[in-house]
Amino acid sequence: MKYYPVFLDIRGKKCVIVGGGEVAARKAARLLDCGAKVIVVSPGLAEELASLKKQNLLEHIDDDYAAEYLYGACLVIGATDDEKINERVSHDAKSRGILVNIADDPQKCDFILPSVVERGDLTIACGTGGSSPALARYLREELEKTYTQEYGVLTDILGQLRAGMEKNTQTGRRWFDELMAAGLLDAIRQADESRVKEIVRSITGREVSLERN
Repeated sequence: MKYYPVFLDIRGKKCVIVGGGEVAARKAARLLDCGAKVIVVSPGLAEELASLKKQNLLEHIDDDYAAEYLYGACLVIGATDDEKINERVSHDAKSRGILVNIADDPQKCDFILPSVVERGDLTIACGTGGSSPALARYLREELEKTYTQEYGVLTDILGQLRAGMEKNTQTGRRWFDELMAAGLLDAIRQADESRVKEIVRSITGREVSLERN
């Protein structure tokens, strides 16, 4: 199956997880990291989820699954160990036009979750269309070795520069090519702040901050 790759803005949006185990905990952590309003439907919670609940980071509905709990959700994740419940979650979500993912069951999904490498605002995702999660994991590990933490700093600097540029110009591409040719990435890798700022200043005329938000 060919999936359409997309990055979703789910900040402040209701995302429902059905299930309270370790898989659900991993899904919740990712959603929370992206700013979602997470609701977990489950009679019990794994330790990680219970901790998030105590911190008021998610809402817990202490009940068996019912379709009414999907109301207003922008996406739903089924993460129980009961195939029949997961099938109901998939059916109920799809019938309501809500995007749904069922853990480890691509046939019941509208979308699947890729293996992800994150370096600050830089996100690199890889998937195999559900054919081989093991291969996706292997590729992620290889990408982690290649794209190390300096790429997060580079992304942040480029974001600061882009914010001050006019749209629909070739300035950004020219700046990027010249910055990379001048050794900006190597300067970041060597943690040479003065050289980083000088390279940026000499090419763009801009001042950038190296303090991460």
